[in-house]
Amino acid sequence: MTQAEPEGTRKKILVIEDEPDIVRGLRDALQFEGFDVEARGTGAEGLVAAMDWGPDCVLLDLMLPDDNGYRVCETLRARDETTPIIILTAKAQESDKIRGLDAGADDYVTKPF
Repeated sequence: MTQAEPEGTRKKILVIEDEPDIVRGLRDALQFEGFDVEARGTGAEGLVAAMDWGPDCVLLDLMLPDDNGYRVCETLRARDETTPIIILTAKAQESDKIRGLDAGADDYVTKPF
């Protein structure tokens, strides 16, 4: 995949994250690598975007202003069993990682990354 590909053929990544600096960094890096990126700052907005936009991957923060990220992950997974969900969070305890993976995440990455 290259940046020269038409926008409609590139893989789509949805970022559900409320921290603007993290969103900006992820968006810049992912777009540079040739991905289409949409970002939403709340769990509710993220769930709507996931259903409407049909991303190829979701990057999900656990500490969102309106909802628990674990619950958002469970809802995403219940609606779509195959789209990869990667949790990006400052929660680094093993119990948090286990809970995230049990909620349906495919991977768990702690901040800073």
